[in-house]
Amino acid sequence: MIMNKFTNYGFDQEILTAIDKLGYVQPTKVQEELFPVILSQQDAIVKSQTGSGKTAAFALPILQQLDWNIRTPQVLVLTPTRELALQIKDDMFHLGRYKRMNVQAVFGKMSFEGQRKQLAQRTHVVVGTPGRVLDHLIQHTLDVSEVAYLVIDEADEMFTMGFEEEMQKILERLPKQRQTILLSATLDERIETLCQQQMHQPAFIDVISKRNVFDVIEQQAYEAVGDKDQLLEDVLMKENPDSAIIFCNTQEMVNHVANEVIGYPEATRKLHGGMDQKDRIQVITDFKLGYFRYLVATDVAARGLDIEKVELVINYDVPSDVQTYVHRIGRTGRKDQQGKAITLVTPNEMGMLHKLESELAITLSMQPTITEGMRKTYEQAFVSKRSQNRTLVKEKSLAFKEDIMKLHINAGKKTKMRPGDVVGAITSIEGILATDIGVISIVDVSTFVEILNGKGQLVFDALQDLPIKGRIRRINKANVSQYEIDYYNQENK
Repeated sequence: MIMNKFTNYGFDQEILTAIDKLGYVQPTKVQEELFPVILSQQDAIVKSQTGSGKTAAFALPILQQLDWNIRTPQVLVLTPTRELALQIKDDMFHLGRYKRMNVQAVFGKMSFEGQRKQLAQRTHVVVGTPGRVLDHLIQHTLDVSEVAYLVIDEADEMFTMGFEEEMQKILERLPKQRQTILLSATLDERIETLCQQQMHQPAFIDVISKRNVFDVIEQQAYEAVGDKDQLLEDVLMKENPDSAIIFCNTQEMVNHVANEVIGYPEATRKLHGGMDQKDRIQVITDFKLGYFRYLVATDVAARGLDIEKVELVINYDVPSDVQTYVHRIGRTGRKDQQGKAITLVTPNEMGMLHKLESELAITLSMQPTITEGMRKTYEQAFVSKRSQNRTLVKEKSLAFKEDIMKLHINAGKKTKMRPGDVVGAITSIEGILATDIGVISIVDVSTFVEILNGKGQLVFDALQDLPIKGRIRRINKANVSQYEIDYYNQENK
């Protein structure tokens, strides 16, 4: 029986089961305040920092109120970055799995046609960046006539990144009768004007974090009197972190640091805006899961990423402004953990560092030069850690493995397969109800269906000899990812 503080809000059993699987026990402050507001259909302005649990704060009460039978999106979530869109999409998908909610993410530099096909299927939630959402609206590939909930996440970043015009055009196309939730770390006049124009008597929730970023992150600096590349190697050897993000100001410097300075391909990956979007997504995913130690990145990685266990952030280049510095170091010290940030400073950059210190009213602890003797002291532990196998992080989807099995049917749109054909065949199996069938995704030559409530094997066995749309189809368990194989091997050594 599920017993946690989330039971106090009247959530359906399907949502409580997902919460339990994901290990949520106690609502955060922002969740406690926002749940009743959304459940009472009131607009809300939320001032809250990253890492406060804000995604679940709006996702859970919204998912509670959705109608599965409506085929077109009932929720639109706008985010400033592709990475954040994917993160929210995954979180909402997992929280809504037992309610069979289909969540799609749309953003640029990915196939528009592929997104169009996904949106043409039953879709309950769309999470996207303003530019690509507007593209779909203009092309009439996104139907927003049933949107009852609009979420604008990281509104301050929306304005900083220049999305004001796109947002206004999107808002003009949405139903006037809807609930609007805006979340932002800061509130300025532009955001206040937006709220006045788009909201009706919103509740204002201001969740002040008890953990000041400067209290939980130790901030240090080293002066690079000679070779900064050598200094970076020395710092990495001294600190010897399990995971670190090294920030550079340009793509060229990222390539230099990753390829020439660190030079351990098995331990290092690059992330910058010049990379293909699929490659960027893969790098971020692999870093979150623990496949490599060092992520060398431009500031594209400092926006909207929530990676729990980054031990160390290194500013290889001194950032040019306060906001960038705070975003960078905020990648460490997440949740209830302590973090560390180190800035490498040449004599020419010392003025920039002092300017940052002055504007933030802080003083970075200047560290002594790392000598040859110190290097030898650190080397043994550094080499030893390099030779150890990585410990992978448990990904959220693994929490559902016992209850949910994803099946692949060797037929799709080209054979005119429809969701009703799949549901009809599966519910004809004794002991299987429609509520045991999760999200169904039909592409050109394949259909994927999730079987819930631990009944996957029963359905898999029965479908081997059961016609679907008049024919016996080849049925397989959907491909197990390499990560799942790696994690299983790790746990069963």
